[in-house]
This record gives sequence, structure tokens and C-alpha cells, in this order.
Amino acid sequence: MSKRKTFFDESLELNKLTYMQYVRRLTELSTSMFEWKNVPESVDTRYLEMQLFYNGSAIYFNDDVMGDLCLSCSFRRGFDVYGNPKERRAYSRYNNYYRALNKENSVIIWNNYIRTNSVLDVKMFAQRLYNLDRIIDINANAQKTPVLIQASEKQRLVLLNLYKEFDGNAPVIFGDKNLDINGLKVLLTNAPYNCDKLYQLKTQIWNEALTYLGISNVNIQKKERLITDEVTRNQGGTVASRYSRLEARRLAAEKINNMFGTNIEVNYREDFQQIDEHNEPEDPGADTIGGAGNE
Repeated sequence: MSKRKTFFDESLELNKLTYMQYVRRLTELSTSMFEWKNVPESVDTRYLEMQLFYNGSAIYFNDDVMGDLCLSCSFRRGFDVYGNPKERRAYSRYNNYYRALNKENSVIIWNNYIRTNSVLDVKMFAQRLYNLDRIIDINANAQKTPVLIQASEKQRLVLLNLYKEFDGNAPVIFGDKNLDINGLKVLLTNAPYNCDKLYQLKTQIWNEALTYLGISNVNIQKKERLITDEVTRNQGGTVASRYSRLEARRLAAEKINNMFGTNIEVNYREDFQQIDEHNEPEDPGADTIGGAGNE
């Protein structure tokens, strides 16, 4: 017989589900940002991006039977003066494929300039986001403001019936003459409403995550229209984060083209570029007297 779940067990399960939801959402965004063009059919670019996300690197090489491949890689001893691995090993954990390689017949693709993965940062942001989500749930749930009433067992049934009338929006509630009003003790559990502030903080952290991934966003919470300088400052961090990951891929693509005679290109995906255009700053003087719109 299975053990009945307690409220604490259900809360832990919801914590885990909320955390994993944010991990999946940020993982999807991170692994779908870049578009690889003119790639041989034997190369799976989804698998390539997943390797960069989880491991920080992947390796491109040619197999005599399957053609060009891009797989997981590990590095053996032997590095040049710049720390680049001379001996590499390509492998697939799905079918025990293994291939020993070197810098003469393979190209390492790095996830970014510092050669680290993205999964650890995504998990950090997911942890912060899920924690705020659960705090918001608790604060919103506390707005039910239950009323604690201390009464005798004899009066409990009477009070329960009276509350049903109250909850049913009865215009008039008639109490029993035997109801001892003086014997009742009422405790109100009013909780302050902080959901709006917490949601604003969650939005800021979400925008921080997007900035880290290099995805355009407006990281300012205000009702007024943003002026050019404000948007430019916020977009600066986005561009800087994007540059490291994009240039690492472009550098690898250039080396692959030189080594294998391909014409591979990699760029920021067009859909994300449209987000950039949508977030272009407005002319602060367009609607003001003496501004750019009033020459």
C-alpha cells in the first residue's frame, strides 16, 4: 500500500516541477538562438548545440563511412602553448562510437570564448526564478485570509452553518439565541499583499537570464516610454553576452571551411534579430515641442 502524500511532499514535488520548467524554458532558448547554414546532412545541428550547452564543446571531423560528423569530445594529454588540445577523442554515448583525432583532422567548436558550458548558469537562474514563483504562490494563497475561531464543540456546528450562509452571500444571517458570542475568540490571519513587487523582481531576474543568453529584452520596469539612452544601455549587456558565443562559433566555422572545403555559416537566428528590431529605442524628441519631429 502506497504511503499517502503529505502537504509537505506535495510542496516539494511542486518545487521540483517549477524548477525543471524554468530549466527547460531557458535551455530551449539557449539552444535555439543560432542558425547554422550550409551544413552537411550528416551533421545534426540540434545535437551540436546541445553539446555546446551541456559540455561547452563539440568536435567536427570526417568519418570515412558516415561523412562529416559533429559529436561530443574529450581531451587527452598534450596541449600547445595556448592551451589548445592536440589530442582529441570524438564519441557518441548512444552507440559506443569512438574516434581518436588530432588538430590536423578535426576542429573543436567552443560554446564561448572562455570555453565553458551554459547549463550551470541556466540552473542558477532557474533556481532563483522558481524560488520567487513559489513565494508568489504562498503570498497569493495567504490572501484567502482564513478566520480562526475558537469555540466549544457544541457551538462548532452552529458556527459552521452560519459561515455557510456568509460564504453564500446571504444578505441577513440569523443567529441562534443560544449562541454564546462572548465565548468566541477570533483570530484574523491577514497577510500583506506583495505579489506585485515579487512579480516585478521575478521579471527582472528573467530579463537578467535573457541578457546573459544574449536575447534582446527591455530590462527596466517602468510605465513611461523608454528613451534612447536607457534602451541602449540595456542592450549593451545583451550584445556583449551574445558576441562571445557567436564569435566562438564563427571562428570554428571558418576553421571547418578551411579544413574540409565546406561553406558553413552561423549567425544569430532571424527570429531573435526581429526581437532586436522590435526593441529599437524610440526617438525621445519625436513627440515633444522642439524635438526631432519639429524641425
